[in-house]
Amino acid sequence: MPLQDHMKLISVDDHVIEHPRVWEDRLPERLREAGPRIVEIGDEGIDNHGFPIQSGAQVWQYEGRRYNRMALDAVAGKRREDFSLNPYRYDQIIPGCYDPAARVKDIDEDGIWAQLCFPTFPRFAGTLFLESEDRALALLCVQAYNDFMIDEWCGYAPERQIPMIILPLWDPALARAEIERTAAKGAKAISFVEGPASLGLPSFHTDGWDPVFAAAQDAGLPLCIHFGTSGAGPNFPPDAPFTVPIALATTNSMCAVVDLLFSPVFHKFPRLKVAMAEGGIGWIPYILERADYTWERHRFYTGVNQEAKPSDLFKRNMWGCFIDDESGVRERHAIGMDRVTWECDYPHSDCNWPHARKRLAEILADVPDDEAHMIAELNARQLLNFEG
Repeated sequence: MPLQDHMKLISVDDHVIEHPRVWEDRLPERLREAGPRIVEIGDEGIDNHGFPIQSGAQVWQYEGRRYNRMALDAVAGKRREDFSLNPYRYDQIIPGCYDPAARVKDIDEDGIWAQLCFPTFPRFAGTLFLESEDRALALLCVQAYNDFMIDEWCGYAPERQIPMIILPLWDPALARAEIERTAAKGAKAISFVEGPASLGLPSFHTDGWDPVFAAAQDAGLPLCIHFGTSGAGPNFPPDAPFTVPIALATTNSMCAVVDLLFSPVFHKFPRLKVAMAEGGIGWIPYILERADYTWERHRFYTGVNQEAKPSDLFKRNMWGCFIDDESGVRERHAIGMDRVTWECDYPHSDCNWPHARKRLAEILADVPDDEAHMIAELNARQLLNFEG
């Protein structure tokens, strides 16, 4: 079997379910009422999107708005027949979702050595705080989350949990300062958005993000771009079942990759690392082939760079990851062996825990040992500058 005992499996995309006191423990007392906190739903309620919340649920409240952020995000250990879009209570989910000690026990059970965790309540790239009425409070909330991630969640077992931060996206200068502050504390990665223009932010084709990208490059911190962080999704009819957007979600990653490859970003910041999270990898050879074909024919009049093919930029600056992607593993050499990483996605509905290592071993059964080691561990270490 290719996954030998000496191969320490590293997941580049998992998630933390923030415990109820993350912000109450860190915000000034005068701001705790408005800040993020868990509330109990007595009678049936409504979340900030207008969807019903059943009586007895626990949901996050921020500046008076309620957010359902603990449904399919926290189903590890549940039967697939019991998955639901209704929010769970903390006593209905396993402790490994929100307790760092229990999380280490859970990944030990599955033979996983280390994880990189995205947030849940603030959304995967902290974009919830863009909705804040009080931007000073929002900045404190971003800083509180980052301190929780570095000091508490990852501080419990720093050799097993890899700290990733979120940014005050509404202000690139503040974002740059937060990168510098947290890099000094040991941050290893930055969660960023796949399509900032969809959120009313500068696109990748402007210089609006230059302070952020320069700071990330200087600190050696990769931008980890999770699908869905743009707030926009694939095109599908409103009466389609929820399985349609779930199956198509990876197309967001395809769009983000092409957008970045035809932008000035990697020409201005040639050492910037960008990793696509939960997007799969099977589509990468085709989209790079298509991007190169387009570049060859249309670069002369469209204002894009004239020096480097999109596929060359990808293989220098970008990484992909997969949960369960046999097609992508077969095409690993077309992608680039050093560009392929693995993710567990604990505790989400796509994760294979507690059989993730077993499933990865099945996927890599015909892969040579040295290449399996790269996919399981070594590529993630190089991406994240992680030695734990």
